Amino acid sequence: MTNLDGKVALITGAARGMGESHARHFVASGAKVVLGDVLDEPGRAVADSLGEHAYYVHLDVTSEAAWDAAVAVAISRFGRLDVLVNNAGVQPISPMADTSADDFRHCLDINTVGQFIGIKAVTAAMTEAGGGSIVNISSTNGFVGAPGMSAYTASKFAIRGLTRCAALELGHAGIRVNSVHPGGVDTAMTRDPEWEGQDQSAFFATLPVPRIGQPADISRMVAWLASDESAYASGAEFLVDGGLLAGRY
Repeated sequence: MTNLDGKVALITGAARGMGESHARHFVASGAKVVLGDVLDEPGRAVADSLGEHAYYVHLDVTSEAAWDAAVAVAISRFGRLDVLVNNAGVQPISPMADTSADDFRHCLDINTVGQFIGIKAVTAAMTEAGGGSIVNISSTNGFVGAPGMSAYTASKFAIRGLTRCAALELGHAGIRVNSVHPGGVDTAMTRDPEWEGQDQSAFFATLPVPRIGQPADISRMVAWLASDESAYASGAEFLVDGGLLAGRY
């Protein structure tokens, strides 16, 4: 298991799904973790189950004040901040013709603008700590489009550019910035009723790694990028998709 001893991480969208998996994996790897989410009851329950090395904060990623408060909690409770995992996101499904401009903006506000605000919010604390690692969660839809997912796809493409710009601007402060691009992962989001009627198991059986991804598959990559083992990786994009984008067989 990746060694995260001594690291302090802030993980967004940590009340369930991949974010919860990241939090559990980080604590098991030796890190202290601040879990941020808007789902307060499940978020607190996850943090409580992890013991003294985890703490929950209410964090609306579209709010600069909420970000500043979360960073302050990390420092006051654990003394420093070394890692940010920008994991919070939404995945609306709607044809473009049925998607309002407000709905489109809402998706970008959470998925992309939220990450931008987060990067800004942690920069001073990470610089003070001597550097750090920012891991932005994108998607395979940051590389390819999908019908009915224009807002989501646009938000995930944008994360790639945001990541590269942040890596260039923050590198001399010792802060590395990378993006992770999961394929299909078995979470509540992919089990949403909007996906009913689609035979996902048959699709995933066609992949080079013939199964749907599990949250732990992504957490292991995120933990590696958070660790000193990835010290020369920055501004890069890491696919964890079972070979989905390798090509057609």
